[in-house]
Amino acid sequence: MRKVEVCPYNEKWPAMFLEEANKLKIIFGNDIVDIYHIGSTSVPGLKAKPIIDMMPVVKDINSIDRFNAEMNKIGYIQKGENGIPGRRYFQKGGDNRTHHVHFFQVGSYEIKRHLAFRDYLRFHPESKKSYGELKEELAQQFPYDIGSYINGKEQLVKEIEAKAIDWYQG
Repeated sequence: MRKVEVCPYNEKWPAMFLEEANKLKIIFGNDIVDIYHIGSTSVPGLKAKPIIDMMPVVKDINSIDRFNAEMNKIGYIQKGENGIPGRRYFQKGGDNRTHHVHFFQVGSYEIKRHLAFRDYLRFHPESKKSYGELKEELAQQFPYDIGSYINGKEQLVKEIEAKAIDWYQG
């Protein structure tokens, strides 16, 4: 069973992102337009589950499926869209998850949504602090219930996301 763990920011997370991004660039080559470090591990000082979230942006989302075998070779399990239309999602590490990869096609609204949320937290310390504290409390309250952990964050995430989109567009 996977334990919900939230820990202090780790200075090694950006390097872990870069190391894995280089592996993806080798596999996908020119299909990748850009790769972004997203999620809580991309926000310096934010408490986070120690899982690196990566967002490669590609020219054609449908081209990703032909790389599933290569992704498996470096430890990833493909999950298809996994609830978000237009995404290709991969997980690495099983119950001791280390990486999530969220592929989106150029022009997807999801790209802006993820970058806005990340950047808003980077520039708004009060939101970063309240979000980190909530995640830590929920991880303690629901150590083996990821669904309750996610549901517990949902309202605050929606509030921050709405502010973030306005701020990002402004």
